[in-house]
Amino acid sequence: MNRTAELISSNQTYRIIDLPAAVGPDLERLPWIQRILLENILRKSTDEVTVAAVFDAMKAWLQTGGSEAEMEFYPGRILMHDTTCGPALSDIAAMRSVLDEEGFDAAKLNPVLPVDVSTDHSLPVDFFATPDAMEKNMANEMRRNAERYRFTKWASSTLKGLRAHPPGTGIMHTINLERLATVVSAKEEGGALWAYPDTLIGTDSHTPMINGIGVLAWGVGGLEAESVMFGMPVMLRIPDVIGVRLTGCLQVGATATDLALLITQRLRKINLADKFVEYFGPGVAQLSAGARACIANMAPEYGSNSGYFPIDGHTLDYLRQTGRCDAQIRLVEDYAKRQSLWFDPEAVPRYSDVIEIDMGEATPCVAGPRRPQDRIPTSETTAALLAASKRQELRRFADKKNPSDGAVAIAAITSCTNTSDPELLLTAGLLAKKAHAAGLLPPHWVKTSMAPGSPSAERYLKRAGLLADLEAVGFGIVGYGCTTCIGNSGALTAPVIEAMQVQNILPVVVLSGNRNFPGRVHPELDAGFITSPPLVIAYALAGDVLRDIQKDPIGTSKDGKLIYLADLWPTPEEIQAALKQAIDPTDIAIAYDAAEASEAWKKLEAPDTAVFPWDPKSTYIRRPPFASAKLPTRLGQYRANILLAVGDDMTTDHISPVGQIPANSEAGRWLTERGENPDDLNVYASRRSNWEVMLRGVFTNKSVVNFLDPTLAAGQTIHVPSGERLFLHEAANRYQQEGTSVVVVAGERYGMGSSRDWAAKAVGLLNARAVLAVSFERIHRSNLIGMGVLPLRLPQGVTPQTLALHLEDCIEVDVRPEDLKPRMAVPVRIVRRDGQIEHLTATAAVETSLEVAELQAGGIIPYILQNVMRNQAK
Repeated sequence: MNRTAELISSNQTYRIIDLPAAVGPDLERLPWIQRILLENILRKSTDEVTVAAVFDAMKAWLQTGGSEAEMEFYPGRILMHDTTCGPALSDIAAMRSVLDEEGFDAAKLNPVLPVDVSTDHSLPVDFFATPDAMEKNMANEMRRNAERYRFTKWASSTLKGLRAHPPGTGIMHTINLERLATVVSAKEEGGALWAYPDTLIGTDSHTPMINGIGVLAWGVGGLEAESVMFGMPVMLRIPDVIGVRLTGCLQVGATATDLALLITQRLRKINLADKFVEYFGPGVAQLSAGARACIANMAPEYGSNSGYFPIDGHTLDYLRQTGRCDAQIRLVEDYAKRQSLWFDPEAVPRYSDVIEIDMGEATPCVAGPRRPQDRIPTSETTAALLAASKRQELRRFADKKNPSDGAVAIAAITSCTNTSDPELLLTAGLLAKKAHAAGLLPPHWVKTSMAPGSPSAERYLKRAGLLADLEAVGFGIVGYGCTTCIGNSGALTAPVIEAMQVQNILPVVVLSGNRNFPGRVHPELDAGFITSPPLVIAYALAGDVLRDIQKDPIGTSKDGKLIYLADLWPTPEEIQAALKQAIDPTDIAIAYDAAEASEAWKKLEAPDTAVFPWDPKSTYIRRPPFASAKLPTRLGQYRANILLAVGDDMTTDHISPVGQIPANSEAGRWLTERGENPDDLNVYASRRSNWEVMLRGVFTNKSVVNFLDPTLAAGQTIHVPSGERLFLHEAANRYQQEGTSVVVVAGERYGMGSSRDWAAKAVGLLNARAVLAVSFERIHRSNLIGMGVLPLRLPQGVTPQTLALHLEDCIEVDVRPEDLKPRMAVPVRIVRRDGQIEHLTATAAVETSLEVAELQAGGIIPYILQNVMRNQAK
């Protein structure tokens, strides 16, 4: 097969895989995602048998829309953020220590492809609505996390190919959009300059945001990223691709956020686990790259690996707006058209299934109060909150001077989801301008903040003349990072705290983020509504959600006139005029260069040794015990006690928290016993390189209920032989000393949410040999396997509720290492306390031969170490 050809673009000659010639007429029938995957294996694989097998499987896929065949994928780069790179770097540092102790050259353990690390998940909102809020928040961030950041600097100076972006450079996905992504990459290899699609994986579930400009990428767990970092491919079944045909156009007054929430609601109703989503149809051509990125960002919320938009003229427009050079933009266009990767709105490829969505159905809305897929009209916030609260009524105090039920405790324009689309921020700024002119302000109890994904946002908001108005109504920039969306929302205001304690009010958060799971934004807030940036400001001005924000007054102007949302909402002409005034392609380089030159970052001192010098007294960086070359496999035939059984929608936030560490928690006590300030313990997300802290935080979200005994406090279980109520880590340790195996049982969508590998690492450290669940979210399933923990899908109709498990019941599992195969049937027996036995047939939630090998090796880290040692021994 003649694979290669030449492409000339801007007088430069590139070698390319000749995709149309290699695939033939079938190419135009394939989804764009499959075309990129085929190019990747043609370019990266040297095994003709493997390539031929993939081609045959892809042809069969065109007939059926599905396949069980495996294929390799080699991404071009890896993207991480500081709280996923922290534990990954701890693993890598520990692996180097193991290699050094075993007599191997630790310095040779390096990434084999570029790795970019953003520093965006640790910025707190301690200060807000003051001119110096950003400066103070960044100072607190650096003070609390200096040890972690020094560790990152050690890694960036010691590990070849790893680049760290300091605090203040923005959110990883916005950095990727505005600065890192090439869409089409060029690299000197084998004496030729190659052009090929820009692809990546990221250790954050919202990595697919880059799909909005035609870059194929998806999120993986930190453990899977480590395997790719050291040369292993991503192994996947030739994916099912769900085509979402977009028609129509957005109504006046509807935003990209409203469309993203509509799509999330629709797609969550179908099973998208391990499936890819690709958008096609005439509606796609109506959407800007910013709007597409907003929709693609929500891929994990609708349960898919991706939300892919193919390359077209809007992609090129975005590259121009963000300052890419003319030659790069020309290369993207020439390459995409030459390779049949250019979008045609009339094309109808073969998909595994097709869903049609009329964009005209998107109207101003919110999602909540507990899940991002629960989209409702703005008129139904009161009813939704009442239903979720299980109260008889929601109270409004007569004086209206203090917060009541439904009070907005936090109003945050936050997250890459919305703040990466300039049109959404400018719409919010225009609304703020009109509110400022009318003299409106949020009530004193509302904690307001705006944290854009990029430092370039400040420049274009200023140029449009809107930043001062945003500041005037409380939405000044508090920093550039994930802040509230990731749980770094800081303390609530004193009036809200007092009203919760004295009046038992039910406050809410309103945010322009992507997740509103109970306790995620703030541990004391169970209710949250996701909405667009301009509606965040509207709700902040109103002060509560017990109203129809579209029809009821928001406030009273300085001259006594009732102000409604219609009085504040900008017209399409005003929005377009602001965009024209705001956008300057030179902003990106200027803003990022200034942020990268951070003096505080430069002043941090870091070790320069090949092997990291572990400090046994550190409360931030501790050598993880699972970083070993000799871990035993957890597979086998065994009888296990049930450590805990939990219900549906047990998210990674429930399993492993990210927010503030309470002083009276197990983790808090461990820290204070070691001299840490109980009033400033930082957040769990910043302690992820300390396994002792993370283990003590597992399943401690207050909404976690252990079905074995619902009276147990979150994070506790009962040690069956003694009958003692113990924290999970204590019980797990006791069982291990006794030689008793343990398992975890869960409901549907177990592990939904972020790519947080600690949700799997903690379960691994609890010594669980398997997790039996109704269904698993993709990334968490992969992370469990990376820890050597076997994910088992319960048979249809069997749930933790139908099993009615008792504390003294046991579960017998039979999966011998030599017998394990992807998706194999696994015999499971429930041994009841009275001796009765129930037989079930579970399914191994194992998708590839590589995952089988990881489980047989005891996890991905011993698998990597064994490979490295073999290679160095040659």
